[in-house]
Amino acid sequence: MTSLDSVLDKDGVRLTVDDAVATVTLTNPAKRNAQSPALWRALTEAGRALPGSVRVVVLRGEGKSFSAGLDRQAFSPEGFDGEPSFLDMARGPEAELDATIAEYQEAFTWWRRNDIVSIAAVQGHAIGAGFQLALACDLRIVAEDVQFAMRETSLGLVPDLTGTHPLVNLVGYARALEICATGRFVHAEEAERTGLANLVVPADELDAAARDLAGALLAAPRDAVVETKALLSGAVSRGYEEQRVAERAAQGRRLRDLAGITD
Repeated sequence: MTSLDSVLDKDGVRLTVDDAVATVTLTNPAKRNAQSPALWRALTEAGRALPGSVRVVVLRGEGKSFSAGLDRQAFSPEGFDGEPSFLDMARGPEAELDATIAEYQEAFTWWRRNDIVSIAAVQGHAIGAGFQLALACDLRIVAEDVQFAMRETSLGLVPDLTGTHPLVNLVGYARALEICATGRFVHAEEAERTGLANLVVPADELDAAARDLAGALLAAPRDAVVETKALLSGAVSRGYEEQRVAERAAQGRRLRDLAGITD
């Protein structure tokens, strides 16, 4: 990428845009990009701030780790400055707790929008919320030193930041259960073999590999990529015959568009 226009830079999140490619960077390497409610709100804001010209979004973390997960300060009695602690939230009304978690989840949902393709470039630790943030993206390129782990269950919690659905889709129920229940590390070779990673590269080639993939994704016409992504993402919930119908409808739209026919 050449000149980057900064769209947002706050609370450990920086969004830059270079024409059709946006880059979201986690910018707190001193804390291994540990996550907080403020960071989640900034991620949500980054998704909303994407210009319409953006087709590919690259997610990366500064420093040795992609994200070491939730900042443990969340579980302290004092919590974060200006934020209710997780312990206080647990003591409040159940409906309020549910609404708060739903708000946090918004930081992890927009990466699967049909109008963009998202790439997580992951190095070092991607633990808990960090693992789930990588799983939120469509594609994952990982460094050889990557260490995925879902540690929530080991802490008496459950993964609640939208990571369970993509994890099961990628590796299957049995392996997903084993990964979550044990909290063990998943390294690069297993990540690539099981479908968690699309590509493994040396750490010093990670950013270049993400740029190369972003460029390759831009080669096809945007509308064709959007329709294809919608077809593939919907295939999980459709039966075979339903998918055939969806394919025909999508192809009809593409052919009419290419022929200049408007409904």
